Order: sequence, then C-alpha cells, then structure tokens
Amino acid sequence: EKDSAGINAICGELKQVASAFCDEKFIAILSTTDVSSEQKVELVLSFVENASNEFTNLIKLLAQKKRLDIIPMLVDGLEKELAALNNSYTGIVYTNKELSSADMQRLTSQFESKFNVSLELAQNICDYDGIKVDIDGLGVEVGFSKERLKSQMIEHILKAV
Repeated sequence: EKDSAGINAICGELKQVASAFCDEKFIAILSTTDVSSEQKVELVLSFVENASNEFTNLIKLLAQKKRLDIIPMLVDGLEKELAALNNSYTGIVYTNKELSSADMQRLTSQFESKFNVSLELAQNICDYDGIKVDIDGLGVEVGFSKERLKSQMIEHILKAV
C-alpha cells in the first residue's frame, strides 16, 4: 500500500525547492561544475526548514547522479500520483470574464459527479472567447468557443446551399 502522507510530505518539500527554478541564478549554480555536489546539496536543502531524512537522501542521490534539474518534474509527477491516490483533482476554467462563485460551484459539482472525483477548480481570466475547463490529472479538456461555433454554423449553411 502506498503511503500518501509520506508522498505528500516529500512533495511539499520538493515544491519549496521547485519554486527556486524560476530564478536563473539558481539554475546556473546547479548546472555549473565550479560548485561541488555537496555545496549544491546544501543550497537545495537550505530551502526546506527541518528537511526529512527521506528528502535529504533524495536530494543527495539526485546531486550524485547530476539530476537536481528534474525536481520540478518530480513535483508534477508526485502531484499527479497524489491526485490519483486521493481521487482528488484540480482544474482550471479559462474564460474572458470572471464567473460567479455560484457558477464555479455548479461547474465543480457537475464535473465531480460526472467523473466521480473530488475536484477544485480555479479561474484563469484570459482572452479565450468562450469557456474551457482543463482537468490535467484526469486528462479532461472541455471547451466551447464562440469562434468555433460561428465557423461550424457557416460551414453548415454552406453545405445546405
């Protein structure tokens, strides 16, 4: 049986380090040969307060194999594994205007009942002319685009003529 609490703990520690991968200086330090493997381990461990033995050993192993760069990918993989273990997923609703909390709750409950999962949806207000729901861990993407509907209607009318 998988230990979701242990996976969750390691994932949380890895997330703290993964945020540093947005910094070019951090990436440069990890990729240079001028900094020793031990110094790289110390740097990575400095991001986590009271790091667990498992996490420390994982970082040492990654440094030894010169694979510290895969930490963000490990976080993604572990989050997907945790979602599957807990049957709990997150998704994003893309739209060009903010949806009310009632609409978001309705969308959430419809997807939860359709896929029999626990779901948390967040909004991404962008220039998408319509609405699209993307639930990564389930591999679900549902969308309605005004532009696509318009082109399909034109195509249908032209075929009828």
